[in-house]
This record gives sequence, C-alpha cells and structure tokens, in this order.
Amino acid sequence: MNAFELAHCALMSERIDEKIKLTQQLQTLCNNHQLDYAATPIQKTENPGRPDKPKLVRFGAVPQRNKSDLGFINTIHAICHIEFNAINLALDAVYRFQMMPEQFYQDWIQVAFEESQHFTLLNNYLIELGYQYGDFDGHNGLWKMTADTDYDVLARMALVPRVLEARGLDATPKIQARFKQSNFAHMVNILDIIFKDEIGHVKIGNKWFHYLCQQRKIEPLRTFDKLVKKHIGSELRGPFNIEARKLADFSQQELDYLQRI
Repeated sequence: MNAFELAHCALMSERIDEKIKLTQQLQTLCNNHQLDYAATPIQKTENPGRPDKPKLVRFGAVPQRNKSDLGFINTIHAICHIEFNAINLALDAVYRFQMMPEQFYQDWIQVAFEESQHFTLLNNYLIELGYQYGDFDGHNGLWKMTADTDYDVLARMALVPRVLEARGLDATPKIQARFKQSNFAHMVNILDIIFKDEIGHVKIGNKWFHYLCQQRKIEPLRTFDKLVKKHIGSELRGPFNIEARKLADFSQQELDYLQRI
C-alpha cells in the first residue's frame, strides 16, 4: 500500500468511522513494514474531509463555556473537536511533504493514530453523557494554520506541533483542575492519557524542525521567530508549561525566548 495515497484517502474521508478505520489501517501497515513511499501527485487541500456537524463558526462566535454541567460538556466537545482536527493535521503532514526520510512518515502516522484514539475516548464519553461529536459548534483555527503552512514542511513543523499542540501542554493542567472539581472528574484520567501522548507529538515536531534547520543550515531560534511573526503576527503569550515543554525537547534557549517575549 502507498502511504501517501492511504493518508490522503483518510484525510479526505467525511465519515468519522471510516477516517478512524483508515488511520488505524495506516498504523498497522506501517508497523508491519507494508507501506511504500513512492511519490504521488500532491493536491492543495482547502478543507479536509469532515462530517456535516459540528457547524464551523468564527473563533469569536464560539460561546463562552461557563461552570454549569452543560458548560463542562461543551468543553469536552471542544477538546474532542481539537482531537478530530489533530487527526487531519497529522494525516496531511504525511501526505503533503513527500521528500522526507521514511521515519518522518512513521512518526506522523503514529501521531495520527494516537489522535484518533484520543478522539474516540472523548466521543465515547460524550455518548455516555447523552451527547456526541457535532452537537455543539466548533471553529476552524487549527486547520487554518495547517493550510497556511502547506508551502513548506519547515513552517509546518515550526508552528503546528511547536505552537498549536504545545499550547495544549500549557493549558491541560488547568483544565484538569477544573474538571476535578466538577461532575465530570473522569475527564482528568482521559486528559492524563492525552497529555502524555501530546508531549510525544510536540517532541516529534521539535525533532523534525531542528532536523530541517540543520539540513538547510539556518539558525533555529531566529527562523522560528520569523515564522511566528509571519503567520501569527504577534508574540506567543504564556503562561507556558516549562516542565512539559522540557520533556518535549524544547531547548533552554527556546524556553528563555518564550519567557522573555
């Protein structure tokens, strides 16, 4: 099976069950060394395959989530939406950047598989609570950054895992503390699983970002700063989970940069 064709098929699937099944198939074939990496034509992907719901709205139009039970359920749905998008982010990295070492694809197939597991954990919990993915509105911010960085694997590695996913490392402990005091304490355990895996995902992003900087003979921190200013337009705002970022292989120089800005 061709890794890029299968990743694209999973990426563009509009059915959740099919997307997850194809992602799991990709992981199994990868583990069994049954994938080939012969280049295929690459299409620009304005939007990945997704179900009709949730309705996508502007970030500012997503309602503030209060501390009522419904507010907590809405928060669970929002995290579930992030994990669904994260499946597509990883699949797109596999499909789009076809001149990388095979280990790059093996890493991002693993990420896609783990994101599909996270999504399933969260959606199953929503179903236990009488809801499901799609019952609340979502926004498209994660995919927008993916589309904006489709021109260069270096930009993608710099900004998707090292900024967007790393923000999850910063936010998770506070979110867990709120759930611990709610009627939805089971979320603490789910978030423990996600948090541990996400450290690994950010670590993979760091590995390939630094690999590409070394390959191109460019200075990593200056390059990262330029890409942040180009695509985000403002400095990254803390607070930052320094211990988690250390585990994800942010260098001391990078941590100093984050805390200085």
